Amino acid sequence: MWQYHILFLDLYISKPSSAKTIARYKPPFDFSMICKHLLEMTIHPLLISILLFTLSLAIAEGSDSEKTSASVLKTYIVHVKKPEASLSTQSEDHDHKAYHRSFLPFNTRLASSEKEEPLLYSYQNVVSGFSARLTDADIEAMRKKDGFVSAHQERILKLQTTHTPTFLGLHQESGFWKDSNFGKGIIIGVLDGGILPDHASFSDYGMPPPPSKWKGRCEFNASTCNNKIIGARSFNIASMASNTSKKVETPIDEDGHGTHTASTAAGGFVKNAEALGGAAGTAVGVAPYAHLAVYKVCFGPDCPESDILAGLDAAVADGVDVISISLGEEENVPFFQDNIAIASFAAIQKGIFVSCATGNSGPFNGTATNVAPWVLTVAASTTDRKIKATAKLGNNKEFDGESLFQPKGSPFSTLSPLVYAGASDKQDSKLCVNGSLEGMDVKGKVVLCERGVTSRIEKGQVVKDAGGGAMILMNQEPQGFSLDADAHVLPATQVSYTAGLEIKAYINSTLTPMAALLFKGTVIGDPLAPSVASFSSRGPNTVSPGILKPDIIGPGVSILAAWTTPLPGSTNTKSPFNMMSGTSMSCPHLSGVAALLKATHPYWTPAAIKSAIMTSADLVNLKGTPIVDETLQPADLFAMGSGHVNPSKANDPGLIYDIQPDDYIPYLCGLGYSDEQIGIIAHGPIKCSTKSSIPEGQLNYPSFAVKLGSSQTFTRTVTNVGEAYTSYVAKVVAPKGVSVSVNPSKISFRQMNEKATYSVIFRRTNEEAGEYSQGYIAWVSTKYMVRSVISVNFV
Repeated sequence: MWQYHILFLDLYISKPSSAKTIARYKPPFDFSMICKHLLEMTIHPLLISILLFTLSLAIAEGSDSEKTSASVLKTYIVHVKKPEASLSTQSEDHDHKAYHRSFLPFNTRLASSEKEEPLLYSYQNVVSGFSARLTDADIEAMRKKDGFVSAHQERILKLQTTHTPTFLGLHQESGFWKDSNFGKGIIIGVLDGGILPDHASFSDYGMPPPPSKWKGRCEFNASTCNNKIIGARSFNIASMASNTSKKVETPIDEDGHGTHTASTAAGGFVKNAEALGGAAGTAVGVAPYAHLAVYKVCFGPDCPESDILAGLDAAVADGVDVISISLGEEENVPFFQDNIAIASFAAIQKGIFVSCATGNSGPFNGTATNVAPWVLTVAASTTDRKIKATAKLGNNKEFDGESLFQPKGSPFSTLSPLVYAGASDKQDSKLCVNGSLEGMDVKGKVVLCERGVTSRIEKGQVVKDAGGGAMILMNQEPQGFSLDADAHVLPATQVSYTAGLEIKAYINSTLTPMAALLFKGTVIGDPLAPSVASFSSRGPNTVSPGILKPDIIGPGVSILAAWTTPLPGSTNTKSPFNMMSGTSMSCPHLSGVAALLKATHPYWTPAAIKSAIMTSADLVNLKGTPIVDETLQPADLFAMGSGHVNPSKANDPGLIYDIQPDDYIPYLCGLGYSDEQIGIIAHGPIKCSTKSSIPEGQLNYPSFAVKLGSSQTFTRTVTNVGEAYTSYVAKVVAPKGVSVSVNPSKISFRQMNEKATYSVIFRRTNEEAGEYSQGYIAWVSTKYMVRSVISVNFV
């Protein structure tokens, strides 16, 4: 009966605007029970009458609300079985649309002749289904039709280099970069916010025509596309349907994100590139001779799922070799509901490699997205380049930070009054946000602000608008020592959380706190690089805990790449550059590496390329010590996966762990998905009863994620891609609290592409350990070291 007490109290407080109050207690309610309960309560009869009247109004309002909700048009993605009769080649698109329209309720089909077409997209390559504007009632009617599989409301996904090729060990005159011909002949499909086609990074100087397999098209003027940008299309039907986008869009990039990611993956050589004078040098993408196919699916920060699917559908049909997706959801869903996972499976079935950003929700565990085992999930790390800006206090203490904006002759290079902007909380109040500095004397002073929800650059704008002269932006505890070089709007530096605490303590220790900002320009050689960025999302994998995610880390902090508009104060107006941070930046780095590997190993499967990247990765930084995270402590595998990408080693990995598309089906059966759910992913009928399902850890994955109570045994098969007549010996660095046995402990090959199978037994020991422990297995020959990292969860 407790819920009635709460309900009456809520109604008494909230009065008749109480449809939400009723919903909270899961109506319908039993009125006789309510009356009985009221009589048992010591309430005045008049109050009882008021409560009953209020309750009846609220229930009526809730009922009306439910009816309204059922008739509201929403964008749904609908999965259906493939038609039994094959569609004719000549009219395939028309036949698909006709088949998909047959699922629409009759009254909806009638509307299709009017101005608003309910069918938004009819997908042909990456899912069996369509997206449409439908009501909840339409979906309920559709469920009764033969061939209907499932439907869910569209989700909205979010958008998540002069020096990085050198940092990655790529050299123009020799080695892997030259041997791969800089990715020549490979097509990278970039799903993002479009592109600025006339930027110098996209010149086709020295580029060959696209391969004969290319079937895409250019929605720019015919002269705008070239041998670099061979295709450019825009998909915003769903965005227009939801009023996110107001008109049919061209593939032109309006906010810079898509231009930045495309040039990171495959931008050409551009001399004298810089951003506000910082990071000067020759800008170039990872695969500078690869072709680009651009699919604009984001309009502002939002990327409707239907538009993304349409872009993926086109990319697969067009003939790309690599797909780069710097997008992600905030929360994971099962793979059969994850349309990026579903579409990516269709891509790998056609031999297309898919690279995805893991997300920017770090440093918290369980936040990694895009975690399907058939995609490469990319986390973000630093490079050894910093754009240094030092905060010097009145007590002569100095704290190194970063800022892309490095004004010459700044009046704040000498000591100036320093003021703290106020305490912080999760809602960003008193954190240098709009209105928070009202009443504070900040004019001409250096203002200490704390990071929060508001963007870093926006905080500087607030300080500037309030009359402040300069800003020290301190990290909050989760960001630790991770810094970004931003194009601030006033003299500024971003410093670590530890530095910020010391600066606050100094302010509180004196009546006249003072500070100066010393701008020291571009500095290369940070010995702790690479380190994991604080924002980079972390494992464990919440969808499939037996698959370790993310897979790899790559450069994603303060990345210089092409931009759409000149930065304020920039002299480069024709082909501007900017620095950005995020897993959106690390993802195209790995897309470019995959393109280089595809160029040198055209017959490798997507899984083989992925294996080569993972098993050759580095676990140590430039100093030769373990890679650290934002706390400057050794990073765990949930932060860095198999380690930091080493492209040259990936080109000659020795052994690979290969997986064919059909090999994922027993794994999916082992996840407990139904035949129908797996059929959505596999794009065809599946019967798990006829297949031997396997546990997650039995998939031939290049890493191990083990849930360990009783002992566990898994097998792996490696393929020799190194040298004939080679032997490898197993080297084990066992996770703390775990015994690891490898059988056989030695494997030998007589020829190339020969396979060998081994088993690994994991047993719990008496050694004390925390919830998780980590180590690795490496197969070592005279030339190669092929490492598979191990993450153990004790249960």
